[in-house]
Amino acid sequence: MAFDADSHTALAALIDYAKAAGADASEASLASRESISAEVRMGELEGMEREEGRSVALRAFIGKRQAAASSTDLSSSGLKALAERVVAMARAAPEDKYCGLLDEKYLARDAHPDLDQFDTARPSPQQLLELAKTCEAASLQIAGIANSGGGGASSEVSTFVYATSSGFEGAETSTSYSLGTQPVAQRGDDMERDYEYRTKRFFADLPAPEAIGRIAGERTARRLGSRKLESTKAAVIFENRLAGRIVSPAFGAISGSAVARGVSFLKDKLGKRVFAEGFRVHEDPFVKRGLASHGFDGEGGAVRPMTPIDDGVITTWLHNAASARQLGQEPNGHATSGHGGPPGIGASNLFVKPGADDLAACMRNAGKGLFVTDMFSPSLNMNTGDWSVGVAGYWFENGEIAYPVSEVTVAGNLLDIYARLRCNADVDTRGSLEIPSLIVDDLAIGGV
Repeated sequence: MAFDADSHTALAALIDYAKAAGADASEASLASRESISAEVRMGELEGMEREEGRSVALRAFIGKRQAAASSTDLSSSGLKALAERVVAMARAAPEDKYCGLLDEKYLARDAHPDLDQFDTARPSPQQLLELAKTCEAASLQIAGIANSGGGGASSEVSTFVYATSSGFEGAETSTSYSLGTQPVAQRGDDMERDYEYRTKRFFADLPAPEAIGRIAGERTARRLGSRKLESTKAAVIFENRLAGRIVSPAFGAISGSAVARGVSFLKDKLGKRVFAEGFRVHEDPFVKRGLASHGFDGEGGAVRPMTPIDDGVITTWLHNAASARQLGQEPNGHATSGHGGPPGIGASNLFVKPGADDLAACMRNAGKGLFVTDMFSPSLNMNTGDWSVGVAGYWFENGEIAYPVSEVTVAGNLLDIYARLRCNADVDTRGSLEIPSLIVDDLAIGGV
């Protein structure tokens, strides 16, 4: 998407002011966001919010010193003051031999693809309110649902514009729409919560509110009658909607900055098999209407599809310019915008290769074990991979759900878990990480 005139003028002025103040190089960004949200509880309006925000940010370099800051003052005097302040901060900053703009040969110079990220639909506050009410009401119609933690609907438009003193310019605008509810089931003193939600780039792609509410209600009601388990070892299946929480630590651990700092349990695993044979994660930043799609990274870098985990092997670190310099490698399009600070590192749309078994077949093959449908209070040692998490879900026997369970902990070392992790066929597509349910045999389960 092309610059609008105001954005172009503001960023060009900011870069010029930085140069005039003594910066050797600089990058500037503009972020704007408009959102409307409606929250209800038990059919009554809980809150309606409208937010609008626009800010500019500058990162300036003097030799190998850098500083960054942001401001909401887009006037000429405000931009000039921001530039002078950031350059003064850079003069006083300690040297960082790895800082600097991305080398020009890595910039996204080609025409950015149309990623279909922008919808013209603008639901009114009343429309959002009715969607939230309908969604919550559908959950309350399910037997066993006695109360509600609330329902909500939202609409957002955001724009990010980025420019550098080396001549890069890029802009992306996206929309997102969300809808969900959190019912409360009750039977005597037994009370349980669960949820269902969806977020889409296009308003028309949201499922019907009745369907979201029904799923949330049914899921919550099934949790009534939860029992505790005795500590044991057994097969553990992680439901697809939360299976990403098992895999996501690996992406933090293959971040070039984590590896460079030595705070990664995968720091010596590049080119080695960490996951089970056949385990594959593909990344594609160019998915139309994808929630993490983009045509350039947070430093203006070129992005491309890649496979960071292939047949269980870690094939690459994820780099921004600084981590690539520190490790003597090339940046690969994984910078995230600092917008007032140095860039971070992150991935785009990720796709875990599904297996052959559906969830029912997985349970039959496992015989008995724990099916995890909720996780909370995770603990992870990023240096060793030791991991534990509180969970709730269902105990299954003879391949069938036997009863709900709660107040349970599962624990292990992620290196051991990853080596034994197997994928099922039931891919969850609700987020930027599309992933099936996952099973680990003989995992430690802590109970009473």
